Amino acid sequence: MDLRALRYFVVVAEELNITRAAERLNMSQPPLSSQIKALEDELGVQLFIRGKRHLTITDAGAHLLRRARQMLELSDQTRQELQSMDGLSGSLNISLVEGRAPYLLARWIAGFRSEFPQVTVHLWNGSGDEVTERLRRGAADLALVAAPYNTELLDGISVEREPWVAILSAQNPLAQEEGDFLPLRKLAGQPLFIPNRHSRKDAILRWFEEIGEEPQIVGDLSNYIDAVALAEQDAGICIYPMTTYTENRMLVKKVITESERQIEYALVWNRNEHLTELVREFIIFVQDCMEEERRGTQPYHMPAREYVPPEDTGYL
Repeated sequence: MDLRALRYFVVVAEELNITRAAERLNMSQPPLSSQIKALEDELGVQLFIRGKRHLTITDAGAHLLRRARQMLELSDQTRQELQSMDGLSGSLNISLVEGRAPYLLARWIAGFRSEFPQVTVHLWNGSGDEVTERLRRGAADLALVAAPYNTELLDGISVEREPWVAILSAQNPLAQEEGDFLPLRKLAGQPLFIPNRHSRKDAILRWFEEIGEEPQIVGDLSNYIDAVALAEQDAGICIYPMTTYTENRMLVKKVITESERQIEYALVWNRNEHLTELVREFIIFVQDCMEEERRGTQPYHMPAREYVPPEDTGYL
């Protein structure tokens, strides 16, 4: 008995009609009838009593149906086990915020898929609220967000810190000053664009209050692309996380100091939800990458000039 003949037999036994069974199997009726007759000849038993309009399964046929289902299930299970021995497979759905998150995730995906090439990854970008809502609804397995996040509902690991910077047109006089740092007081009186998240705006206002200044905020923005476009046209100076170290000759980025601020990113998942093996393996992989980065043995490319804020830097 071959497995294909058993699959044909199971469908015929379920339909008890050759025409309907042939339609389910997407084949014509005569070859299917021939396959069932050949199976009966091979086994030396009658599996069906053939009526004018339908079939009646015999006792021998009913016994074979039970065994056939068991054999086919075992065959499918064995195939899956053998495939899993060759490496993880499946799909990862990850939602992430703008800014640094896509660059971080790209490193991990490159390394993870080099180990598990059968894994596919689906990414979705949005605001922090949108990203965590997709995670809550089960539309994402994991999310990469900017802290803070709801620790009552979400578990997570801190994965990155980066400084807040001033993004300026290369033609701006402040951009032409020497050095990669810019005191916050020099941004007082300048036209500023800031992130539109309410908590960020409040934090930036308090930041300026510390130095006795009130910022001249002329607009807000929702993503890094907006910050780049506005700064390139010298529409104003954008206060934004560093995000990327990719060179852009039209822009200059300076780390804001006096006092310096940083932002934290976290990889999070639903606290009370069962994690699949694939999701657990990805989390472990990210943790291993972070440990290798701390030891300086990370397998991915790390730009030589990447700036990491001091540990005691305040969060914004």
